[in-house]
Amino acid sequence: MNEAGQKRQPFLFGVEFEMERGFFLADPMSQQEVLFNIRGIGNTPPPPETTPPYRFESCPENFHTYSERFRIVMNGLHRGDSYLTNLTISTPIYTTLTLQEIYLYSKAKYRICIPGKMVCFSPECFVKIQQGRIATYPMKGTIDAAVPNAREIILNDQKESAEHNTIVDLMRNDLSRIATGVKVNRFRFIDKLETSNGSILQVSSEIEGILPEEYQSQLGSIIFALLPAGSVSGAPKRATIELIRQAEKEPRGYYTGVAGYFDGEMLESFVMIRYIEQQEGGLFFRSGGGITANSICRNEYREALQKIYLPF
Repeated sequence: MNEAGQKRQPFLFGVEFEMERGFFLADPMSQQEVLFNIRGIGNTPPPPETTPPYRFESCPENFHTYSERFRIVMNGLHRGDSYLTNLTISTPIYTTLTLQEIYLYSKAKYRICIPGKMVCFSPECFVKIQQGRIATYPMKGTIDAAVPNAREIILNDQKESAEHNTIVDLMRNDLSRIATGVKVNRFRFIDKLETSNGSILQVSSEIEGILPEEYQSQLGSIIFALLPAGSVSGAPKRATIELIRQAEKEPRGYYTGVAGYFDGEMLESFVMIRYIEQQEGGLFFRSGGGITANSICRNEYREALQKIYLPF
């Protein structure tokens, strides 16, 4: 990534949450193995005008199993190991659609598909680097848009507010390690997403900083210095990641990792959430949310299930 950035050569990249594996594709527009579309830029044609009839069913783990994971996280929070932990689950699903069809029909800002392995239709930008500036857009806080006064409820919820404040503070500190003049440009703005389960509202913020000269020769170093993404790990990162391992009991792989595209001038990356992976046993949808000391287990379980959807 550093070498390609220095030469202004386009590339596509992906990094697992555990940062043990990843992929790098030079000149990604010339290949069709990995399909991607990042805010309208990619190597696939426009999506079909209509979506054909399809089946989509999920079989999530029961509340008791989730509550055991939740208990492990809550014990860590009470010990002071973490003050925000992102807890995720893996849900078996059945659908008549292929991963590639899901990719083509999806309406999302960030999409990527590796046929036979995974598809991701993410709403969350990780970092955007352009003209010497870097910006990140942490996303924390989700609510069903059909709930009366949903906007006011999510913005005034103390637990959601504390969770969002923690991530903004974490990401501001992360950016300060590789940029100067770091500031919060927009705080807790709301996006509306359309899903197969109805509309949801999600809360984000925008944090920006100024990169040093010759930053393009350090694109890879900059990205890796910020990993894993704070919004899908927690704070403090090192102890929280160990707590995640204890509760989830399996590696996440590319789920909650990051991917992105550099066009020769601008790099835009995203967090790989809203993610379906193909394993030997079938398809699995990964979802989750942030846990704080004020979290209620039943509510967190409900949020994890609410995020199991197709974006069309």
